[in-house]
Amino acid sequence: MKVAHIATLLAAALAVSSCMGPPPPRQVSYQPLQPQGVDGAWVDPNGIVSTFQAGSFSTRSTDTNALLASGTYTNLSPTLVEINMTSLVRKTQSRVNCALVSPSQLNCTTDAGANFSLRRKV
Repeated sequence: MKVAHIATLLAAALAVSSCMGPPPPRQVSYQPLQPQGVDGAWVDPNGIVSTFQAGSFSTRSTDTNALLASGTYTNLSPTLVEINMTSLVRKTQSRVNCALVSPSQLNCTTDAGANFSLRRKV
């Protein structure tokens, strides 16, 4: 009798285990990385491209890619940047302070008090 009882229990266990399928696939979400800091290419409303890379700053024309300004920048904080640049067009030196107000917008003020904004180039 014990053999019949064990066989019945094994059959029941086998029946229950066959009802359970594999676990559902894991959901993996993809979120693109947001750029950090100002490194990269930025565009002003006129289409002029400014590039920040490893402490170096440059601005080039969009039509001829001619260098318009160059200099250096310093991260004062994660959201504040100071640019020291020389305008090759005006042959002047200036300091510009910029605030990273979002990962894609940089609001800047020149030492003469002029304001402008740059958008991250995608």
